[in-house]
Amino acid sequence: MAKAAKETTFLVSSEGTGYFYTNRRNKKKNRGDSKVSVRKYDPIARKHVLFEEKKLSRLKKKYVQA
Repeated sequence: MAKAAKETTFLVSSEGTGYFYTNRRNKKKNRGDSKVSVRKYDPIARKHVLFEEKKLSRLKKKYVQA
C-alpha cells in the first residue's frame, strides 16, 4: 500500500512577526477545504495570536515592537 501524498502548509502569524508553524495535510482528503486558521503562541510577539495558512514567499513585513 502506498503512502498518502502529503502537502506542507505554513501557518503564518497574523501579527506580522514573520514567525510560522509548519503543517502537513493529506492532499487527496483535503482537496476543497478552506484554509486553516488556528490560535497559537507567537514567541516574538509574546502572546497568542491567530495563525493563518499562507505562502511563505509573501512575508515581507518586519515586526516592530512599539
